[in-house]
Amino acid sequence: MTYCVAIMLDSGMLFASDSRTNAGVDHIATFSKMKVFEKKDDRVMVLLSSGNLAITQGVINILDRQGQSEPDQDTIWTAESMYDVATLVGAALREMQRRDGPYLMQGNVDFNATLLLGGQIGNEPPRLFNIYAQGNFIEATADNLYFQVGESKYGKPVLDRVVSGKTPVAEAAKCVLISFDSTIRSNISVGLPIEMLWYPRDALRVGMHKRIIDGDPYFSMLRQGWGGGLRRVFGELPNPDWLS
Repeated sequence: MTYCVAIMLDSGMLFASDSRTNAGVDHIATFSKMKVFEKKDDRVMVLLSSGNLAITQGVINILDRQGQSEPDQDTIWTAESMYDVATLVGAALREMQRRDGPYLMQGNVDFNATLLLGGQIGNEPPRLFNIYAQGNFIEATADNLYFQVGESKYGKPVLDRVVSGKTPVAEAAKCVLISFDSTIRSNISVGLPIEMLWYPRDALRVGMHKRIIDGDPYFSMLRQGWGGGLRRVFGELPNPDWLS
């Protein structure tokens, strides 16, 4: 399992993903679930992945191979819009499902995968898509400005309460990290390191790309402060009088 978040702010786009792919007593594996495609001053595209790792890595390899060997066809480097890129990603996901799905099904292996795609091409506004296992997708709007994939239920409440399109990026990043802390505390299948990327609107280049590891001073402070603050506010709230 995993946890990934992508948020569309008025000032740009914020992406974050954990790095745990398997959790158990004997084995915990770490793989990056964030892939960045960048051609400065032309396009920036970020792909977050959740689900079967072989399927999602296969999708990325298909996109890379198309971009290197198929100059006469639409690729992620020649597509004129993020919608076209989302279509290419969906097609690559379906190709992997057709190729490997029947064999994985025979072994009772879950081969589903979900992808978040966001970024900007040229003068087109930034766009964000949630691409489902079947290859179809939906786009973020002003009323639904963020997507989560993976173990999303623990981090959703804080995002719903805090984040809006006008939220400053520093506050949005703080909120996203708190949502990760809530998820990590409640589910062993999500864990550090956390990758976080900030794309400023119309920059056409990555603004910040950071990897947060165990022991990171800011994340450690945030975890302690958030947990202590919750306990303090909980203690200050009155008990129900109908149980007196």
